[in-house]
Amino acid sequence: MTGITDDTDRWLRRFRPSPDATARLACFPYAGGAAPYFVPVAKMLAPSIDVLAVQYPGRQDRRGEDCLGSVEEIAEQVLPGLRRWADDSLALFGHSMGASVAFEVARRLEAEGTPPRALFVSGRPAPTRNRDEGIHSLGDDAFIAELRKLGAAAAAALADEELRRMAMPSLRADYRAAETYTYRPGTDLTCPVHALIGVDDPVVTEDEAQDWQHRTSGPFTLHKYPGGHFYLDTETDDVLALLRRTLEV
Repeated sequence: MTGITDDTDRWLRRFRPSPDATARLACFPYAGGAAPYFVPVAKMLAPSIDVLAVQYPGRQDRRGEDCLGSVEEIAEQVLPGLRRWADDSLALFGHSMGASVAFEVARRLEAEGTPPRALFVSGRPAPTRNRDEGIHSLGDDAFIAELRKLGAAAAAALADEELRRMAMPSLRADYRAAETYTYRPGTDLTCPVHALIGVDDPVVTEDEAQDWQHRTSGPFTLHKYPGGHFYLDTETDDVLALLRRTLEV
């Protein structure tokens, strides 16, 4: 089962369709990530929350497509597929690079008069605090070493030469997009923004996450969890509880 919504939509996957859900959550993966990362989320939130998982080009079933070079370009290209779901039930969740993409999608929906129900930004500094640490420019060994520091599951798989050859182009492209992303003043949000971080995450400090409050005129909350950049993998139950409390209303 691919989870593809229809023949023309390459961007969204519905791994557990829930047509009677009262809320819908579009999930944006981290750099190097893919839609199936959110299969457990889709299963555990069904049937009250319908999960749409974003599949970026350049990986898995989209491996034959070129990777995109910027966060804004990714947001522009995923937007048409999301418009069909853009009503007062749609919320957005993004982790790491995915948080920046989700924010840019939210800004575009806001400008079109269909703001999301809420925006969840995980493991990412606020847009005005983005860091370019030059990881995307490192040689392969140094690049993979940086992935290992974050606890990325992909780092272990990259020890295999064939997997490395297949995965490195999308990893580098995503890191380049994430690290070179620059906030441009313009439409900000009116919806609630909820920032989530791991307390030991080297990628984002509490202060950098707190600055997300300035990107909305709506409510803001900050949630801290044990763990590092991939705290989602160990704190899944608590994160899902937050999503349910916020969206099942």
